[in-house]
Amino acid sequence: MTAIKHALQRDIFTPNDERLLSIVNVCKAGKKKKNCFLCATVTTERPVQVKVVKVKKSDKGDFYKRQIAWALRDLAVVDAKDAIKENPEFDLHFEKIYKWVASSTAEKNAFISCIWKLNQRYLRKKIDFVNVSSQLLEELPKVTEESVPSGENQSVTGGDEEAVDEYQELNAREEQDIEIMMEGCEYAISNAEAFAERLSRELQVLDGANIQSIMASEKQVNILMKLLDEALKEVDQIELKLSSYEEMLQSVKEQMDQISESNHLIHLSNTNNVKLLSEIEFLVNHMDLAKGHIKALQEGDLSSSRGIEACTNAADALLQCMNVALRPGHDMLLAVEQQQQRFSDLRENFARRLASHLNNVFVQQGHDQSSTLAQHSVELTLPNHHPFHRDLLRYAKLMEWLKSTDYRKYEGLTKNYMDYLSRLYEREIKDFFEVAKIKMTGTTKESKKFATLPRKESAVKQETESLHGSSGKLTGSTSSLNKLSVQSSGNRRSQSSSLLDMGNMSASDLDVADRTKFDKIFEQVLSELEPLCLAEQDFISKFFKLQQHQSMPGTVTEAEDTDGGTLSRQHNAGTPLPVSSEKDMIRQMMIKIFRCIEPELNNLIALGDKIDSFNSLYMLVKMSHHVWTAQNVDPASFLSTTLGNVLVTVKRNFDKCISNQIRQMEEVKISKKSKVGILPFVAEFEEFAGLAESIFKNAERRGDLDKAYTKLIRGVFVNVEKVANESQKTPRDVVMMENFHHIFATLSRLKISCLEAEKKEAKQKYTDHLQSYVIYSLGQPLEKLNHFFEGVEARVAQGIREEEVSYQLAFNKQELRKVIKEYPGKEVKKGLDNLYKKVDKHLCEEENLLQVVWHSMQDEFIRQYKHFEGLIARCYPGSGVTMEFTIQDILDYCSSIAQSH
Repeated sequence: MTAIKHALQRDIFTPNDERLLSIVNVCKAGKKKKNCFLCATVTTERPVQVKVVKVKKSDKGDFYKRQIAWALRDLAVVDAKDAIKENPEFDLHFEKIYKWVASSTAEKNAFISCIWKLNQRYLRKKIDFVNVSSQLLEELPKVTEESVPSGENQSVTGGDEEAVDEYQELNAREEQDIEIMMEGCEYAISNAEAFAERLSRELQVLDGANIQSIMASEKQVNILMKLLDEALKEVDQIELKLSSYEEMLQSVKEQMDQISESNHLIHLSNTNNVKLLSEIEFLVNHMDLAKGHIKALQEGDLSSSRGIEACTNAADALLQCMNVALRPGHDMLLAVEQQQQRFSDLRENFARRLASHLNNVFVQQGHDQSSTLAQHSVELTLPNHHPFHRDLLRYAKLMEWLKSTDYRKYEGLTKNYMDYLSRLYEREIKDFFEVAKIKMTGTTKESKKFATLPRKESAVKQETESLHGSSGKLTGSTSSLNKLSVQSSGNRRSQSSSLLDMGNMSASDLDVADRTKFDKIFEQVLSELEPLCLAEQDFISKFFKLQQHQSMPGTVTEAEDTDGGTLSRQHNAGTPLPVSSEKDMIRQMMIKIFRCIEPELNNLIALGDKIDSFNSLYMLVKMSHHVWTAQNVDPASFLSTTLGNVLVTVKRNFDKCISNQIRQMEEVKISKKSKVGILPFVAEFEEFAGLAESIFKNAERRGDLDKAYTKLIRGVFVNVEKVANESQKTPRDVVMMENFHHIFATLSRLKISCLEAEKKEAKQKYTDHLQSYVIYSLGQPLEKLNHFFEGVEARVAQGIREEEVSYQLAFNKQELRKVIKEYPGKEVKKGLDNLYKKVDKHLCEEENLLQVVWHSMQDEFIRQYKHFEGLIARCYPGSGVTMEFTIQDILDYCSSIAQSH
């Protein structure tokens, strides 16, 4: 190790002006062993820098190289791992922790001791030594002296004192003294013995001077001791005087203490009196109820406005007195306890008196309201409860007081109110609905009884326009669906045309009037119920002090006059959301009070549907509008929920009406002996569509109608085709042509946007079957001529040139002339006349398509004529063969036939 230390000093540290003080052979803990050396060094130049240097043997040779150096001031902790047992492991905490294993414990201890020594000397104990033996830090390790390179003229010793002297740094004063001394002795460097003798002589002189000084100071010490003795005597005298003074002051102190204690007791008494007065004033001010309030609570008149106001003020004052926040200890006072008991008795008695009075008011109001039912039994109106609500709202503040003070009595009043009012409303609403039913059924019976009497069309038209927004009367309507009977066009035509027109007009107008009347009655029923429910809900909220989603109109009149305007404005303004339990309580009270509304509405709807299934259209529109209005006001209200439930029933009836129409389409049977004409369900669809468009104009539930249209039109299309296939008297093309023409005309007139595709489809079917019927019918008047030219076209199709067809035996010029002679102009006119009569028998009068079909046949006949002329010109050129009639003849024949019929 000595040789290594010497080599490291020479090769690495001497060139850098550093001295190597300690060395330890280490390897990293826990890894593959690669030995290196940790060296503790100091610089030879000032200021001294202390470092820990890691030196490693080079891989390429036997020389050593400096790998990394740490300043000793960056070392925070030295951890020796175990202070008792020998352990070669130790950690050095620089910027991170370095774990090392020394080759021996002695080397580790020597290195740690050197670090501790350098820390003591240069760093003033800034490093923490952990798990290091205190013995190791107190005693310097015994290390043999080893000389450093001779060029340095220095040595490293193992003793603590020598090391301290070696490392001790001179201060500025010491340096100055040495320089002065050296200047006085210039030969000190060249002749050390002479310099030492001189120093020895000067030291002896100084010792003598010190001895003389000590001897001279002995006299001064004796004088000082004498003075101290005199001072002690004076102190004793002063202490005696102070003792006498203290005895005199002691009596004064006792007297002052007595005075101070007396003053403290007086101050404490005054403070207590002030506090007691404050407490008494607090109790008197907050727990004293005026005699007038007590009298009002005990004897106040609850039937007059002045008495109610006095009772309300007294109840509020009583509540304030009872709810005062008492301070600690107040409840232990007998007077407070007695006053609280008195307040409780007053509260109990007044609450009992108030509940009894309000119960009597509920009962009396029920009797008073019942007496007015007779005058409303004739008119379709509900009694007005606004006066009753106005009278009861005077007690609203007292109800709020009762709710906060005696909730049991408050609940009892709530239950009694629901019981009385539910019976009252049940009688009123049932009577109201009975009047509505009588008006509905009475109108219907009267209409049936006087069906033949003339009716004022203008009045019907005006009612229809006012209720549905329609600008004209319904067209194509013969009767309601459940009154229609399937009959053939022959039966309808068997009646005289004038009587038929009068009968149809009467039935149609009668149906419109009946439905308009029903719609008006149904709208009046909903218009009466809606403000009644809203007014009652608003009253319940105000009277029983229950929060609701938003405030409702206070009176029935306001709700009727504003028609939702006030409600909309209040809704937009908005109010804080309520407690859910109070909202539920309002809803439960409304359900209990108006429990008969939903069953009665369902019965009325069932009656209207029984009278006329088309009434479901009116009810769906009206009910949807009222549900939409109620939901805008409060989606969770009783009115919104009830009308929503009824709307489900109405929608179910509407769907049932549509299903019945489709089922009746499927069950249609046609007569085998008479022509078909316009099918009944096609006319019924026209009636339904016309009625629905007038009803659903600007309605909220237009989507339901569009779905119904789609179902109905599909059913109409399918069943028209089915009937056409089953028809024996009337050709299939005629049935399809007439009915799809009627459907197309209906859809074009009504302009139903959701049925645009079906309208185009109906037009296409009508056109296709018209063309098919025309082509099929025209094959008969020139039958032999048609067969002849069909044969010519067949030969040409087989590959025979057109000019060579005349050389075929069956199609030569002679055969052609023979066939043409069979169809002179007279014969052609006769054949067209027979065709016109046959077409007239196939077509019905309602659709008036005879001239359209005849004109199409004329065009098709001319097209065939031109086709035959072309074939003659191409296949028989130069033959001079022509038809016996011309195109002008055809036009004349068709025109004369049409005019003659």
